[in-house]
Parts: sequence; structure tokens; C-alpha cells
Amino acid sequence: MQINNWPENNKVTVTGIVAEEAAFSHEVYGEGFYTFKIASERLSDQADILPVMISERILAVSGGELKKGSRIRIVGQLRSYNNYTETKSRLVLTIFARELSLRPEETTAAVNEIHLQGYICKKPIYRKTPFGREISDILVAVNRAYNKSDYIPCIVWGRNARYVDTVQVGTPIEIRGRIQSRTYQKKLGDVVEERVAYEVSVSQISLAEGHTGEKTEKGGEGVTPTV
Repeated sequence: MQINNWPENNKVTVTGIVAEEAAFSHEVYGEGFYTFKIASERLSDQADILPVMISERILAVSGGELKKGSRIRIVGQLRSYNNYTETKSRLVLTIFARELSLRPEETTAAVNEIHLQGYICKKPIYRKTPFGREISDILVAVNRAYNKSDYIPCIVWGRNARYVDTVQVGTPIEIRGRIQSRTYQKKLGDVVEERVAYEVSVSQISLAEGHTGEKTEKGGEGVTPTV
């Protein structure tokens, strides 16, 4: 099922295996929404475990149940929202499904693609890993319908990382890449908590001023190195 007239400045296509079955999340204007997780395979033996939100209408049209282990294809958008607690807010990312295709169990080519058009909304952070690899962290604001925006953290590699570090906040930008999951540890007092972060690993980047980034350097399949 496809919802027409959605802006095309934020498009995600992901194939993979259902890693966690759908569970009810919330209801908006009488329509129920469910969340589940998809394991999107990389070229290595690893997989990115990504969160997905889907409406009950799309589930029903696509055949109902999302059984664990089933192969599926999702087309949608990468969305963000703030999860508020008593002391702070935390940016949460999820793939919002617009289309769902149930796939046969036979092996199919793995796909994990995202295309974003937005604005750099925070000064890029450039750094080098202990192995000398160049990385820039950028936050991209992508306009959504009804005067809303999604804020997407992205990782840029190699020479593109060095270049994007010079780009001004507010610059229009276009990005192509993949969505990845990354585990990390956060110390909370005497307790160390393991968390999962989601971000876009950028393969191509271009700016509205006519500057076009080259493809990022290959290696590690876009996995964020430990720093």
C-alpha cells in the first residue's frame, strides 16, 4: 500500500528479516500504529537491527501478520521524535513505513538505501579515529508535512568528512546512504548501560551551491569505528 502526495525529500527502502514481531504502540484519530524491528543484512555476517513503525491499515492490506523470520521489503521515511523524561529529552529515530511487501523465504538481494534532502542544522563535528580515519558528524533537518521537521544524525567519511566540516549551518544538502545501528556504552553514575544508536552512513553528498561530494571511502561497510 502506498500513501500518495508524500514529500520525496525523505525516502527509505530496506529489505531484511523480521527480528521482532509487531507490538501495539499507540492510536491516532482512531488508527492504530505498531512497532517492530527488521534485521537488514550487510555484506558481512552482521546486520543492522532497525526499528519500524507501521499503521494497522498497511498491515491489513499487506496480509496481516509479520512473523519473526519472515523476509520483507519496506518503503517509507526515516523520522525522529523527542522522548521526554523528567530531566531531559532524547532524539529517537524510526522508519515510518509507507509500503510493506511480504517476501518469500528464498534469498533476495539485501537493500538498505536512504535519500534525504534537507539542511545542516548544527555545526559539523570533525574528528579522526585512532587509526587515522576521518569522520564528520552532521545533523540534517528534513522538512515534513504540516510544518514539522525530522532531525537525522549522519556520519560522513574520508575526504567528504573534511569538506563538510567547512559547510555553514543552514546550507541545503542532499544525501544518499544507508541506515545503520550501533551499540555503545554509557556510564550513568556507577552503572554502565548498553544502548543502541541509529544514524545514516553517507555514501554520497552534494550541496545546493553546486559542490558535489565524491563517494566516501570504502572499508568496514559503513560501520562506525570505536573511538
